[in-house]
Amino acid sequence: MIWRLSPDFPDLFPDPSEADPSGLLAIGGDLSPVRLKAAYARGIFPWYDAHSPILWWSPDPRCVIFPETFHLPRRLKRTLRQKNFRISVDEAFSAVIHRCAAIPRLMPDGSHAGTWLVPDMISAYTALHQLGLAHSIEAWDGEGLAGGLYGVRLGGVFFGESMFHERPDASKAALSGLMEQLRTWGVGLLDCQMTTPHLARFGAVEIPRAEFLAHLTRYLDR
Repeated sequence: MIWRLSPDFPDLFPDPSEADPSGLLAIGGDLSPVRLKAAYARGIFPWYDAHSPILWWSPDPRCVIFPETFHLPRRLKRTLRQKNFRISVDEAFSAVIHRCAAIPRLMPDGSHAGTWLVPDMISAYTALHQLGLAHSIEAWDGEGLAGGLYGVRLGGVFFGESMFHERPDASKAALSGLMEQLRTWGVGLLDCQMTTPHLARFGAVEIPRAEFLAHLTRYLDR
């Protein structure tokens, strides 16, 4: 059963266990900060394209990285030692999210979404950034912004949303920078949402949704 969200109750979501096999849980609602914060705190995130209403997902299994088991490939270690990139936090959130928007993505159910970061999504995460809840990590080289990523932080959990690169290894350098920042923040769980071979190289693992939600409860109060 796919739930239809009421605009009158922005913090009300169904139990994630009621999602369909693809992870789709609910439809509709809005992207207000109250609703987005409530969704992430329950292990739910929005993902849709310009041709569909707002879709809310809680896939099973869930892809995560635990900072203590993060793996940095040997070649990337050499690249970072050469200091080819300068890493920053929240210096260019708008530029990062707009460049992420230009990259085609797959929906959680495997369908092609094209440019899934529609203008309403960009506005919503920009509002979260202004509230101190959404953050960007940037990788700079001599030619400017070379790569980056952004996501949402609640307590001891960081929910990664998207990344991009315009130079080789730039997004990987940004991910490495994120892990350093997560340790500074005391974050114990990085939610990657969907598994990719790229993330697996860095220590990402799949865990059952029930286990993910248990970790979420544990780390949100940090």
